[in-house]
Amino acid sequence: MLPFRRAEELSLLEALLDGCAEGNAGLLLVEGAVGCGKSEFLETAAAHAENRGALVLRAGGSAAERGRALGVLRRLAADAPPGALPVPSSPDEAEDPLALRDLAVAVRELSTTAPVVICVDDLHHVDEPSGRHLLHLAHATRRAPVLLVLAASPHEHHDPLLRTELLRLPHFVRLRLRRLTPDAVHALLPGRTEAQAAQLHEASGGNPLLLRALLQDPQGRPGDAYAQAVLACLHRCGPATPELAGAIAVMDGLATPAHLARLSGTAETTAARALTALEDAGLLAPAGRHGLRHPAARAAVLDGMDPAARSALHAEAARLAHAAGAPDTEVAGQLLAARDTRPEWSLPVLRSAADRHAAEGDTDRAAALLGLAHEACPDATSRAEVDIRLGVVLGRTDPAAAEHRLAAPLAAATAGQLGPRALAPLARALAAQGRVDESADVLERLAADGARRGAAPGGDPLDGLSAFPRWAAGRRRPPAEPGSHPAVRTTGTTGTTVHPAALWALPVEAEEGAAARSAELLLRGATLAEGTVEPVAQALRTLLHLDGAARALPWCEEFAHQAARRGATGWLAVFAGLTAEARLRLGDLTGAAETAEGALRAAPARGTSVLLGALAGTLARAYTAMGRLEEAATVLTRPAPAEHAGGVHGLAYLRARGHHALATSRFHAALGDFLDIGRHAKLWGLDRPRVLPWRADAAEALLRLGEAHRAERFLADQLTTRDAADPWVRGTSLRLRASLRGPGERQAMLARAVDDLQRSGDKYELARAMADFGQALREAGEPARAAMVQRKAWHLAKTCGADALRERILPGHTEDDTDEAGGTGTPDAGLVASLSESERRVALLAVHGHTNREIAKKLYITVSTVEQHLTRVYRKLNIPGRQALPVDLDPAGAGERV
Repeated sequence: MLPFRRAEELSLLEALLDGCAEGNAGLLLVEGAVGCGKSEFLETAAAHAENRGALVLRAGGSAAERGRALGVLRRLAADAPPGALPVPSSPDEAEDPLALRDLAVAVRELSTTAPVVICVDDLHHVDEPSGRHLLHLAHATRRAPVLLVLAASPHEHHDPLLRTELLRLPHFVRLRLRRLTPDAVHALLPGRTEAQAAQLHEASGGNPLLLRALLQDPQGRPGDAYAQAVLACLHRCGPATPELAGAIAVMDGLATPAHLARLSGTAETTAARALTALEDAGLLAPAGRHGLRHPAARAAVLDGMDPAARSALHAEAARLAHAAGAPDTEVAGQLLAARDTRPEWSLPVLRSAADRHAAEGDTDRAAALLGLAHEACPDATSRAEVDIRLGVVLGRTDPAAAEHRLAAPLAAATAGQLGPRALAPLARALAAQGRVDESADVLERLAADGARRGAAPGGDPLDGLSAFPRWAAGRRRPPAEPGSHPAVRTTGTTGTTVHPAALWALPVEAEEGAAARSAELLLRGATLAEGTVEPVAQALRTLLHLDGAARALPWCEEFAHQAARRGATGWLAVFAGLTAEARLRLGDLTGAAETAEGALRAAPARGTSVLLGALAGTLARAYTAMGRLEEAATVLTRPAPAEHAGGVHGLAYLRARGHHALATSRFHAALGDFLDIGRHAKLWGLDRPRVLPWRADAAEALLRLGEAHRAERFLADQLTTRDAADPWVRGTSLRLRASLRGPGERQAMLARAVDDLQRSGDKYELARAMADFGQALREAGEPARAAMVQRKAWHLAKTCGADALRERILPGHTEDDTDEAGGTGTPDAGLVASLSESERRVALLAVHGHTNREIAKKLYITVSTVEQHLTRVYRKLNIPGRQALPVDLDPAGAGERV
């Protein structure tokens, strides 16, 4: 219980009590809004008076007992010494002037032995006969030590004559109790910080009753006690207030007094007076709004309403708000609360509001509004449009729900039930989800529909999915010749339309440099929003595959962090998938797995999704490369949606399944998956080894099956594509092709593969190439060089987390074994920093197993210069020779590319 600590008010009370003790009469009317401490003040006055030896008589009015005549007078008599105060036996007797005089005489007689203090609460509810006796008492005791302390609400005037007559008395004093200020709240709660006190004041409005309730709730946050206090205040504010409070809670700050009066069924003047009472009590929001101060207060009022009546109020509120020109978001909120779609304007309002909420990141609200809009749709086309929009909105948080939401409009399109108004956005949404075949089928229906109608050429339905130049792909026909890349597909009278697969394609060779620069320029100025997700993802894919994973990774991480901060788990799946792919391309198997695991955990655990299937595929590839085959199998046995086969995400899933099949000796199954990837990649014009090196994968499966000639054809074909000059593509191809060559050519080819993969930044593929190179050196009778190369490969595999590869390179080997062999995996950074650029470049080539003559040839220097560089390296690193060269000459991870 908060003590009454208002210095000014207490000072006035003490002065009146002092006067009463000295024989002077007093009349104090205490006014204040509900909950502001009137009753508490009366209790304080009574306690102080009793401490001074006064006789205190207490009573109070009641709305429920206002019709019971003389009820207050009887309570005063009951509080007095037995028989001291006469009470009329009936209302008629109370009208007798003698009865009025007898009460005054009795009180004066009581005051002869001790001052008399009469405290009457809720004067506005006092019955009429008791009120007349109190008024007469105030007149008749002006020269006696009698103090009347009366408390009343300033907003209720059941008996205006009583209050008017009191005002005319010369000893009348009025005291107005106002709400507590923030400083007063802080002073009352010395154990709270200023910020905590400010929060309590904000929630309570300075109303002592609400503040006391807040302190009873856990951690001072509005809970059950606060809700009960709010309801108590509303019921004590007058008979019209509960209905008005329901209207206020429904309108939530939008309504004028006229609207509230209409909703609550009261007169406008009554509504205005009740609003003033609520505002004075601190129950309304500040700044002139008529909404309740706190959401918990609104919830308490709404929860206490009859559901049917509440729904009807929301429906009427929607009509009033719409007629008044309120924002669509507010009108739609009322429609949603009422589940009302009867107004003819409801559908456009709901869709407009959903778009606004989606733009602000409130996916749940947008989805709820679109769900109601679906009920308001008059035909199949408008229902499909709403479903498509809902699919786009849900893509922010729930990829599976987003994809499954397109099932109904896709079925309607297949059945020929949709027109161009729905077909175009459906094709666009499917393309954005990577569902290439389905999007292309919808586009064909759109073209056929345009041809039937004789429509003029229109815009591209896929426009806007890319914010920088798009690189299109043909459909159902492979390129006419190597390097060709058809840009568009003809669609009859509707003009030309970019094929959906174009959104996932890389630019042709002549555009690659400009495309990478454009991609990074876009990323520098982009922030995540509904309209930027696809362009940003396309830019990241371009940067990843054209400019290297090391360049793309920080950008992928940045946008994944943005998605996580927004709680956009669907967008997180997109950008975490790209982050995991970038880490996988750099050979960071552990990092790739952790990223994919985190994104899959964050995604809603319901339904299947092509996007999450691709993310699971990345995770399975990482697990497989790490040697965690059972875990990879578990990931791959999760239910996969049927759409996998017709979308770009399905290709990633197929590749992961093929890699796992390779690792578990199911070579025919692996080959089948890789060839399926190749068929789709060619069909869609996405045949880029930088992205999907299906030929190299198929060649590896064929090598395991002993079909060397077919493997050679696939590898030769890959080395004639436009991506053949890419170090990663060439290095992985040469590593496999080397197994088809004789010892001398094999060794040279593996050396080139090692050089290429070192430049590519992929430590895992580099470790595989060095492992093969070491084995070739050993077979060629060069055990020392072989040991050094295999030591480097072993350390690279360890860095990647590729335990199975590490064990294959040096079975049973440990870090201690490496140290005993004369090398260390992590050299002193200070010593490495002392190496010049030329010395480090020579040392790196030496670590990769190149002879001095080979190093000289690669760097266009003499053998003598190579020997001099190595001598200085040995001296600076304090090692005895080549065998002791550290396996990692750049612990910071920014080593030279040779």
